[in-house]
Amino acid sequence: MTEEEKAVEREEKAEEQSEEKCEGSAKEVAEEEPTKEDSPKEEAKAALLKPKEPEKPKEQEEDAMNEAKPKIGAGSVDTSPYDSTLNVVSSNGGRLLMTLSQGGFQYLLAGARTTVGLTSGRYMFEVKVIETHTRQESPGQQARVPMPRHLVRLGLSHAGSSLFLGDGEGNVSIDSEGFFQEGKNRKKVSQKFGRDVCITFLINLDAGSPNANTISLFREGIRICEPQAIPENMLGKPLYPTITYKNVTLQMNYGPAPCAPLPFKCYMLAEAAEADVELAPVPAAGNGKCKVVVPVGLPEQGFFDWVDAFIDKNPDFVELSDRKILEWAAKSGMWRQKSGALYSNDKPDMKFGIPQFDDMSASKLLAQVAPTVRRNFVIPELRSNLLQRERSMVLKNFSSPDFKKVATVIMGEPSDEHKAKVQELLVAEKKETIMADRKKKVAEEERKRLLEERKKKVEQAKLLREGKKFEDVKDEEEQSTKEHIEEDVEVELTDEEKALWYRKGATQDVLEVTLAKSYVDFSIPTAAEGFDEVNFAWQAESDCSKILKDWIFAKKLTQRVDDITPGFWFKEHTAEWTKTLGQWRKLANEWKNPTKKNSIIEKKKEAKKKEAEEKGEEAPNDMDIDAEDIDVSAVEDVTDIGSGEPLFANFAHEDWTLLSARVDFHFLLHAFKKDLNDPDRPSFTEKDAAFYFNKYFKKAFNLNSFGTNKFERFVALVKDTVAVNEKSALLEAVLPDDTLTSTFVKLTEEHRRERQRRLDAGDESAELKFPQTGASAPAHAGPASITPRVGFPAGSVGRVGVGGAAGAKGTGGVRPLYAGAAVGGVRPPYAGVVAAGLKRPAVTPPQTTSYIAKQPRTGYGFMR
Repeated sequence: MTEEEKAVEREEKAEEQSEEKCEGSAKEVAEEEPTKEDSPKEEAKAALLKPKEPEKPKEQEEDAMNEAKPKIGAGSVDTSPYDSTLNVVSSNGGRLLMTLSQGGFQYLLAGARTTVGLTSGRYMFEVKVIETHTRQESPGQQARVPMPRHLVRLGLSHAGSSLFLGDGEGNVSIDSEGFFQEGKNRKKVSQKFGRDVCITFLINLDAGSPNANTISLFREGIRICEPQAIPENMLGKPLYPTITYKNVTLQMNYGPAPCAPLPFKCYMLAEAAEADVELAPVPAAGNGKCKVVVPVGLPEQGFFDWVDAFIDKNPDFVELSDRKILEWAAKSGMWRQKSGALYSNDKPDMKFGIPQFDDMSASKLLAQVAPTVRRNFVIPELRSNLLQRERSMVLKNFSSPDFKKVATVIMGEPSDEHKAKVQELLVAEKKETIMADRKKKVAEEERKRLLEERKKKVEQAKLLREGKKFEDVKDEEEQSTKEHIEEDVEVELTDEEKALWYRKGATQDVLEVTLAKSYVDFSIPTAAEGFDEVNFAWQAESDCSKILKDWIFAKKLTQRVDDITPGFWFKEHTAEWTKTLGQWRKLANEWKNPTKKNSIIEKKKEAKKKEAEEKGEEAPNDMDIDAEDIDVSAVEDVTDIGSGEPLFANFAHEDWTLLSARVDFHFLLHAFKKDLNDPDRPSFTEKDAAFYFNKYFKKAFNLNSFGTNKFERFVALVKDTVAVNEKSALLEAVLPDDTLTSTFVKLTEEHRRERQRRLDAGDESAELKFPQTGASAPAHAGPASITPRVGFPAGSVGRVGVGGAAGAKGTGGVRPLYAGAAVGGVRPPYAGVVAAGLKRPAVTPPQTTSYIAKQPRTGYGFMR
């Protein structure tokens, strides 16, 4: 609510309170206290004036006439085994209806239609709840279960419409809670009914009856619901008695004799005249083999649109899939919050916060029940149907000879019919978007109009209270801002949309993480697997095989392998490299230390002298070797260029970082190829480089460590080791897998010298500055790193690199005293000033003998 609306509401409340006060004062003045008691005559007069209770309407139904019309016979009326949900369990010729209630099925509605549709006449059937099923809820349940727990709906529906009464158009019903429902309209019209009572459902389609085209209820022969009109849009077509129920067992009586006769004579369904009914046709599955269709297609290539079109063409087929169970749950009154979990069209989010349903028990039980029912099924499991091992499970489940197993491959360019369907769906989506925007706009304009009306009323009330007059001016030219929402919306598709073969939805058909684990095993079904028939709906078999092969190959180039693990080659080489790198870093640090550098040079001289003595030669004279003049590629030992100096003596942090990157990616690219051992996928692309780097080295790969945020810039730094294939965009190792690690030192040194030459020539872009973490920052010693510590006087002595002035040194690794330090263990007085960097002034502690005695201080005489 906006601030403006809140202000208007406050003014309205103030006006109402003012009016109430005025009315109360007027009432007190008008009322007078009675002085005498009412006389008997006045009481009698009041009794006569009291309105009488309305008489109950007389029963308008009359006895049915004895007619000699041909009857359909008692055996013609039954609960259809082909037109009921899979959780309906029928016995005794349809006279007893039960429902599956194990696990998640206890929350799902069951629905069934009779085999007879009424077109005229007046007929009835009886229902009795003989058993109710109640299961204990799980203690960890988070969501509310649909209420009531036990439900019965009796009504009429058209053939082919939803089996759930109350779901959409095409049905009308009265339920056990006493509610009449037609479409979205729901109202209380009857008393409740429960178990162990006979309920009669009366259908009156007799045009000559005063209650024509109505339905009503009787309990034990007594009317509990007045006739309720059947919607006009349902008339003209056969109306099939339909039962929707949950967690109950029903006894059905279609006749010929009623269990609880009505106050008037009425025929039961079993005695219906042939002219008044239409028998439901028996589907093909009832006369021969049932079909099990297994569609096989690729993700994001029209799979589910084809399935929807197939169901529309073949309404006798039942879809077995998670998405249909989800739809079933929604029609049963189950509600779920968006969980944020990853889901797809193939595997939607099935979490309702109800453990008995979330454990997928309904799906498992349904898979066991389906093969026992003579129905035609279509099983649109996108990922599973592409895998031979999963298809074999379906064939095993429907191994009965009563089923004909058919695989239908839908790959490649669709048929013209499917393309036209896609265009139709795209137009419908655009229309829906426009209509939603239009409704939103109209709602906002209506809100503003109502707000203006409220403002006017408040102003008028204020003027009336002040005794002022006002004119109620009506603007005749004022027009409603409402648009005609129901108007047809003209939508045109773009040329790009007209060229589309497949429609892309907001939700993925299959999650990428799911595809990554199985797509390499995708295959096209064959008759050798056990299918009775393999059809190719769009393209020929050879074309589909090529399409699938190309799709897998393209997916390999972009899909990462989540379950790859480093092999022996990688572990062996990285362990050796880690050891070598540590030795080289240590040698580089020793060369920078003058003392250790001289020791290395002396050892080198002694080694040469000893070697010469062994050969009987004179010791060679010392030669001055300039490292910058040496040909890097000619160096045999990177740890000694001839003078004891290592080739990497001048490496800075950036050089060591690039050396490690060269070796790491060299090992990574070769190890990936060896471990995966797939000729179609020799490497990976840039987008997966960080993933595989972490997978192999157990550490993150961060481009910021190389002073950039672009991968191509990083590749340019190590282009002598890593390259990107221009056609496939895959990363490639430039050097063979048996390249020595010393080679990478030479490449790094050449790169360093090249940058130095460019810097000397004035090219500042050649300078590299990589960020250093605490672990990678070099430890330097010397006066340059000694900085005065905050709060220490100039010239005080502190630790190197932490505090103290230049030239201040400790002795024997012990921190020396600063000026004013405690002497003899007695703490000197605090300076009552604010030291630099302190948040608040130092507080001088009480200088008493007792304080010093109780809190002696030794050492430096200050607190750290």
